[in-house]
Amino acid sequence: MAKKTFAVIGLGRFGLSVVEELIKSNQEVLVIDNNQERVSKIAKIATHAVVLDTSDEAALKEVGIQSIDHVIVAIGKDIKNSILTTLILKELGVKRVTVKVQNDYHEKVVKSLGADETIQPEQMMGRRLAHQVLSDNILEFYDLSEHHSFVTIKTDPKLVETTVANLDLRERFHLNLVAIKRKGEVIIPKPDDIFEENDQLLLVGHNDDLQKFTAWCQK
Repeated sequence: MAKKTFAVIGLGRFGLSVVEELIKSNQEVLVIDNNQERVSKIAKIATHAVVLDTSDEAALKEVGIQSIDHVIVAIGKDIKNSILTTLILKELGVKRVTVKVQNDYHEKVVKSLGADETIQPEQMMGRRLAHQVLSDNILEFYDLSEHHSFVTIKTDPKLVETTVANLDLRERFHLNLVAIKRKGEVIIPKPDDIFEENDQLLLVGHNDDLQKFTAWCQK
């Protein structure tokens, strides 16, 4: 599976945290901000970092934003610019757009313009979002420590009809399967339990091992 490409627009505290986590995971990230000083600081570690006004459609096309798989609009308090940027991104055909919103009104507007996801920083921090966008399978992500996390993931089709014992998460991936959520019920897994379509797996482990497992699922 080809590696996804990401763009983060806006380098406030939230946007910066998303960029840093994506870069730690060796992702290709285009970073955009209208502040030269902020861009200069991140340029040392980002794949590409540019200064431009994202309400300028021609400028966005020039940097190839339309070819990016997932764009995160992390613009700060300038709601007007956030809304206009979202509109332009969707009109240019960006596949997936996540927008940081300031309030319910902001959320309603960008959703009406086609935003695929919205996020309010107090509800989900940039670190959690970064891990979720790295894998379409991850439904929830919670830090337990600097290096360990609890995640809920969708069962990949390759796991269906496989038993818990045959998958052997602990031995192969050094992960602990805490429970299986199935049709609203929580199941404490037994070795002979068989994974079904639409199951959700509740896993605990080191972030590196969780990333390896989700990558393996998507191969």
